[in-house]
Amino acid sequence: MRSLKQIKNLKDKKVLVRVDFNVPIKNGKVFNDFKIKKALPTIKFLQQKGAEVILISHLGKDGTESMKPVADCLKKYIKKNITLLDNIRKFPGEVKNDLNFAKKLAKLGDIYVNDAFSVSHRIHVSIVGLPKYLPSYAGFQLEEEIKNLSKVFKKTKHPFLCIAGGAKFSTKIPLIRKYLRSADCVFVGGALSNNFLKAQGYEIGKSLVDDTNYNFKEILKNGKLILPEDVVVKSGNRLINKRVDKIKKDEIILDIGSKTTKNLVRLVEKSKFILWNGPLGKYESSGAKSTEKILKLVASSKTESIIGGGDIVALVSQMKLENKFSFVSTGGGAMLDFLATGTLPGIKALG
Repeated sequence: MRSLKQIKNLKDKKVLVRVDFNVPIKNGKVFNDFKIKKALPTIKFLQQKGAEVILISHLGKDGTESMKPVADCLKKYIKKNITLLDNIRKFPGEVKNDLNFAKKLAKLGDIYVNDAFSVSHRIHVSIVGLPKYLPSYAGFQLEEEIKNLSKVFKKTKHPFLCIAGGAKFSTKIPLIRKYLRSADCVFVGGALSNNFLKAQGYEIGKSLVDDTNYNFKEILKNGKLILPEDVVVKSGNRLINKRVDKIKKDEIILDIGSKTTKNLVRLVEKSKFILWNGPLGKYESSGAKSTEKILKLVASSKTESIIGGGDIVALVSQMKLENKFSFVSTGGGAMLDFLATGTLPGIKALG
């Protein structure tokens, strides 16, 4: 990939910058501006060099969301004139990777910059189409993501603890399989662990589960895999800590239990490198307790730590711990894909 700093003359150049401003909106305002702040070094560098910056982003899944709250938030940080295009997913050609749409979009600029690591796993026009028609470069945040996440492929410190949480099992099973080989322990929490508990024959009640038939036998035999021994369930209107063999059919698992949390604390305290993607419980439904406790512990330790996944990054931001870890990734699915394969479509497109 070519870096922005390799461009000799940016004065009066129109630069199309793909950013990820897909941020949470509440009551018409940006609720968490973590991703916006991460794009500022690239934007400010281009402006200082005299470029005209044109930002491209999506907001929401279907393209119906207005970018106005994002534009209002951006005004707090950017004082010079800047162009923020309408929600790119409003245009059907974006998600279809329609090259005719890519050509039209490319006419708006002289140079293309990808600074949106978190959507670089998508085969969309603004990620892989534009580099076909414009000189293309990596933004500073994209470079930071690759540099820091690539540490996992190099000689990591041991004991190496991998923590996998959240849901979206199909995207996380490759990560679990891979790091059962290279890490010392792989702890599985969140909705992911429901699938394993079910495969072991435990009742999981009405808890979230992926019904796809995954072949767990080989994974379950692996001594590095660590699953919850107890969980917090919602039983009627009460939250109860229970052993995993005591869950009833009408209960919902919300979090890992107190004994499991203590075991994870011990693992964290022994570890010298931690890779963590996804929360340990359903944090929006009273299941944030264990995730918050372990986040505080990792943040206060000297352990090298890489944290990622949309939900857990939102929690890190709420707790104001962004600067307490070695690296906090803006990527969720992109982080998982990169850690599993070592590259992404958006990275390849810049080559």
